[in-house]
Amino acid sequence: MRTVLVTGLGGAGRTTIAAATALAGARRGERVLLLTTQSGAAERALGTRLGRPGGAPVTAAPGLLVRCVDPAGHFRQEALAFQERAAAALDLLGAAPLDEEELTELPGGEEFALLHALRAAHEAAGGAGGTDTIVVDMPPAADTVALLALPEQARRYLRRLLPPERQAARALRPVLAQLAGVQLPTQKLYEAAERWEHELAAVQRVIDHPGTTVRLVAEPGPGAVADLRAVRSGLALFGHRTDAVVANRLLPTGSADPFLAALSGQQQSALKALREEFPGAPVVEVPHLGRDPEGAEELDALTGAAAGEPAEPGAAADPWTVEDRLAPDGILVWRVPLPGADRDGLGLLRRGDEVIVTAGRFRRIRTLPSALRRCSVSGAGLRDGALHIRFTPDPDLWPRGH
Repeated sequence: MRTVLVTGLGGAGRTTIAAATALAGARRGERVLLLTTQSGAAERALGTRLGRPGGAPVTAAPGLLVRCVDPAGHFRQEALAFQERAAAALDLLGAAPLDEEELTELPGGEEFALLHALRAAHEAAGGAGGTDTIVVDMPPAADTVALLALPEQARRYLRRLLPPERQAARALRPVLAQLAGVQLPTQKLYEAAERWEHELAAVQRVIDHPGTTVRLVAEPGPGAVADLRAVRSGLALFGHRTDAVVANRLLPTGSADPFLAALSGQQQSALKALREEFPGAPVVEVPHLGRDPEGAEELDALTGAAAGEPAEPGAAADPWTVEDRLAPDGILVWRVPLPGADRDGLGLLRRGDEVIVTAGRFRRIRTLPSALRRCSVSGAGLRDGALHIRFTPDPDLWPRGH
């Protein structure tokens, strides 16, 4: 199955392009599901009523279902469920439970609701009459990079705070709880951690699936090129594949009006820069219609450029590769693809069996492969769009004869 995560710069028309991408897939005969939290914008783009957020998916065109995710409803549901599970611990603390009517969505609720909806859609897609393609109308690009990194980071936090190897005494907890007459808070804590781990792992599998790609949307301009360059390095840091860059709202060239001609010239210069920044992904052009498109017929004018043919699923190989240079140079090199990264924004730190790589505002922590754990970091350099980390074997740890 194919999943297209549509993101981009703020105000660039992400929802419109997501709707056009989904409609194009349906026009090709695919069964497509569009997930969005922007119900009003999606309704205007598709020209159809989509019902209330959180309701059942609505058929917007033959082969195209649209589900408007309800972040506020999802937050209330999760908060009440957590409160119920933690009732014993809250009673011990003398806490007064919250009523559903007084629960209001906290910042970040939209992003969590989208991830939950994406995971649920993937689980449902395998049944009869399932989905061929899921298109997700994501938050702005920098927020999307952080959101896609969340499952991996949160799972690491859980393993550190509640290590599975320390749960050996779990079998005793029900007995202790019966003796105490209440469920112990630690028992509930570990049960909650197990649920979170299960949920996060399921989302991680969707994100890492070889059929999942990111589609970037921007209105071309000097600022857009610089912003997408930073986003590109963030996506690469976490191994996400960009299948296309959509240059939205392009003005016609050759205008006799000096004002429009100058704007068009600036866009064309930005287009050239975008093609240089993203040599491995097509930069597709979407014309400005003079207004925001409304309805499937007007979206059809954009679908050829905005969606294109499905990309072939890529291999699920780890892009962080280890190069063996022991024979000629006596080192191992861990290659980290970071196209678009700025040398001044790079950071590298070895911490035990982990390495922490920073690219601008984004940071990733990776566990070292077994061979590199027996080495020390002897240097690093950014070259040809990749960070090359050099490791020298530790004589006290490296097997003799190697």
